[in-house]
Amino acid sequence: MPTEQLINELQSFGVRLVDPKASHVGRRGGAGPSDHTPFTIDGATVMVPIHNAPAFESPYLIEKPDERGNSRISRDGIVLGNVSFPLRPRFYELSTSDGIPYSKIATLHGRDVLATTVLQTCIRYQSRTKTCQFCAIGQSLAAGRTIERKTPSQLAAVAKAAVELDGVKHMVMTTGTPPGNDRGAAILAESALAVKAAVDLPIQAQCEPPDDDAWFQRMKDAGVDSLGMHLEAVTPAVRQRIMPGKAQVSVERYMSAFEAAVPVFGRGQVSTYILAGLGDSSAEILDICQRLVDIGVYPFVVPFVPISGTPLESHPTPPPAFMHGILQPLAQMLSDGRLKSTDVKAGCAKCGACSALSTYERRANI
Repeated sequence: MPTEQLINELQSFGVRLVDPKASHVGRRGGAGPSDHTPFTIDGATVMVPIHNAPAFESPYLIEKPDERGNSRISRDGIVLGNVSFPLRPRFYELSTSDGIPYSKIATLHGRDVLATTVLQTCIRYQSRTKTCQFCAIGQSLAAGRTIERKTPSQLAAVAKAAVELDGVKHMVMTTGTPPGNDRGAAILAESALAVKAAVDLPIQAQCEPPDDDAWFQRMKDAGVDSLGMHLEAVTPAVRQRIMPGKAQVSVERYMSAFEAAVPVFGRGQVSTYILAGLGDSSAEILDICQRLVDIGVYPFVVPFVPISGTPLESHPTPPPAFMHGILQPLAQMLSDGRLKSTDVKAGCAKCGACSALSTYERRANI
């Protein structure tokens, strides 16, 4: 089975673990990929669901890893190959002077990415009439696995430790949307400034488009290397149904923000996250991807994965064939547009673990 096909299936069906405690980095709740665990297969590190409903019935099974994190994956009793889990990061053993574990400030994503949600609250999350139906940003906070506001000094200390102790290569800073017209750009800028003063680490910042495009240069000047502004869904009807609050920021506003941000950060250093399987057709997703590539934005398309405890926890994942029908032409589109995930300085597109897109991309560029 080709690697890209296997990754599509793993991310659609999830996996069962013989020893559910074996994966220390599997996480529940929070912003970004959740109910997932990372492991490496055929040289590709992927984020695969383990804690949601599809995973509990998955035909894929991973044996208990050895002390080095090595294991095997099988389907219906047939061994398909070897997998390896990242070992527990050494920076997780540290705490701040006031006793906050570093793991509550930032976590390891994939194999070498440090990720944090600077503000673990969102103006849209508290209202079911506004919240993104897939979001679990409040779950990890309610469970005590993180803190609400990570200060610049905390983030700087954790980033420095993660680089020195675990060889982290880049950092993702996302945020819940706070009140105000900057939509989180201000706290991301001050956080990036502090991290860059402590350690030389490429940073991607992620927020909704601020009302004032001048924030793009401010974030760049503060040390942000790449920017993510995430559409999630691409058509007005799906956006209104799935994320009624965020849909108030129109697709066209995103497009004008992309056009303003690319000259600041550079072609390919601005990206967007698109969740396939929420109701947008493959043609609709590919149409907007072409617009994005023409602007110089990297469209990172990932399969929607339901998170337990959210309104969409029972929503089906997209079939592997649906993802193949998007990712194969998208990879060619990226190749034609001379956009490569390997050229992105930091962030989700560079990591690539939440989608098989980078695997398709490598094949398109052969």
